[in-house]
Amino acid sequence: MSLVAGIDSSTQSCTVVIRDAATGELVRSGRAPHPPGTEVDPNAWWDALQGAIADAGGLDGVEAMAVAGQQHGMVCLDADGEVVRPALLWNDTRSAGAAADLVAELGAKEWAAAVGLVPVASFTATKLRWLATHEPENAARTAAVCLPHDWLTWRLRGTGSLDDLVTDRSDASGTGYFSGITGEYRLDLLERAFGRADVRLPRVLGPAEAAGRTPDGVLLGPGAGDNAGAALGLGAGDGDVVVSLGTSGVVSAVTTTAAADDTGIIAGFASATGENLPIVVTLNSARVLDATARILGVDHDELARLALSAPAGADGLVLVPYLEGERTPNRPDATGALHGLTLTSCTPAHVARAAVEGLLCGLADALDALVTAGVSVRRALLVGGAARSDAVARIAPAVFGRPVLRPTPGEYVADGAARQAAWVLAGGDGPPEWTAADTETFEADPTPFVRERYAQVRELTAPRRP
Repeated sequence: MSLVAGIDSSTQSCTVVIRDAATGELVRSGRAPHPPGTEVDPNAWWDALQGAIADAGGLDGVEAMAVAGQQHGMVCLDADGEVVRPALLWNDTRSAGAAADLVAELGAKEWAAAVGLVPVASFTATKLRWLATHEPENAARTAAVCLPHDWLTWRLRGTGSLDDLVTDRSDASGTGYFSGITGEYRLDLLERAFGRADVRLPRVLGPAEAAGRTPDGVLLGPGAGDNAGAALGLGAGDGDVVVSLGTSGVVSAVTTTAAADDTGIIAGFASATGENLPIVVTLNSARVLDATARILGVDHDELARLALSAPAGADGLVLVPYLEGERTPNRPDATGALHGLTLTSCTPAHVARAAVEGLLCGLADALDALVTAGVSVRRALLVGGAARSDAVARIAPAVFGRPVLRPTPGEYVADGAARQAAWVLAGGDGPPEWTAADTETFEADPTPFVRERYAQVRELTAPRRP
């Protein structure tokens, strides 16, 4: 039996799955936490990877591996390959002003046409502008810039040479200075963001191109951004939209349709298999339910029971879930708000229902944006931590107006990385066909009035106070 390993280095943790390369059967797995915060020393990711590998029983028998990781994080290295400063993660919004400046300087249409996205605080280019402005000494020390999955792949290779930095289209397409359509870096945009273009960038590999080997001889795949990895792990096809409810809320689709949306709602990312992956991302997802459960003093099972016991629309109570600002729409300084409190709706059940519906309404707006851009949408695949909630799964088809499939909970980002590793190991024109995950299907009559009420109040959110 040939074994492959897939690594998911996410915001919150590192997960390793080891699978049969031919069938995809899970052999063993492991996990280790990442430190909290929106900036992290990359060496903490390396330590967590070692912990997750140990928790999985080691890499004995593994012939190939690949890393899928959180996107956009800015990892700066000096000429000796040392980390210059803690990495700024995708959910660090201190570069919101830099993003606004970059859009004002070049124009949203020009950004969208060049790289398929309009800068917001999440993207690497905006973080580089922030670094150049606020930490010029660190900017001057920077000899290379890479992303979290690039850095881990480089560490696994073990050479220490900046020449061996590699990435893939899916992750590079989220930087703001790489075009997933042309497959080329835009050094002019890098220079606009950072003030110079002489920094080393990772070489962009093809979907099944080897990234080298570890010192122990394990073949390395190119890796991927986490959303592209999840789509590969799920085997998402035409007409499937993946709705991922983790730290962020993500709506994406593998498609031949290229997006160049100058509104900034859709980011035109690339997939891990050579197509496009138009994507809409919100900052607020699973933690909206965490916060609501904390307010109500219940666990998640009870939160779901309460939400399902309340009527659709929660008798007019609406939660706008901008608890950490928001990325889509681009409101980094916004706060959350609860609208429509009455004597009738002042119950735990109504608050629980409003939280679930508010979370889903934001994602439904994202789904509509993809449809408007020409993406075919037949059904939604619901994954991520919050997808385990029966309230989310049962209310989603009513809010989305489409059937919802909930695959058996799994580590789909890590699975996608493992499937990519198997593809690199075996070669060929496409990834191996692995047995698809079992799914539950949820259908419900649409409730358009829920979204209409949400649309009425979402513009009323206030900016964060100093």
